Amino acid sequence: QVQLVESGGGLVQAGGSHRLSCAASGRTSSSYAMGWFRRAPGKERAFVAAIRRSDGRAYYADSVKGRFTISRDNARNTVYLQMNSLTADDTAVYYCASSAESYSDYSYRGRYNYWGQGTQVTVSS
Repeated sequence: QVQLVESGGGLVQAGGSHRLSCAASGRTSSSYAMGWFRRAPGKERAFVAAIRRSDGRAYYADSVKGRFTISRDNARNTVYLQMNSLTADDTAVYYCASSAESYSDYSYRGRYNYWGQGTQVTVSS
């Protein structure tokens, strides 16, 4: 079992920056990758970014590429999502997730075994 706790959500001005954190505990050594997803109002949960534990390779959704950066601190079992140039379209509940398998593509929700409870990010225009 892996427990995930997101933090850092809040209200942000459009054009601003914000950073989310996800702290993992439990059997963290079983995690191959960590990801961030988000659910905007009235929409389904969508992939944002992921990072492989072994080599730090990162994956991004087209909608955030160039604006968001995912990083990890394996020693602290923590993953971060740095969000820049935020717009109202980035308003969502952001979820952290852990995958216990090795894949070539981590953009599918079904490839994650554990999820956090989510943290709200609201971008005001």
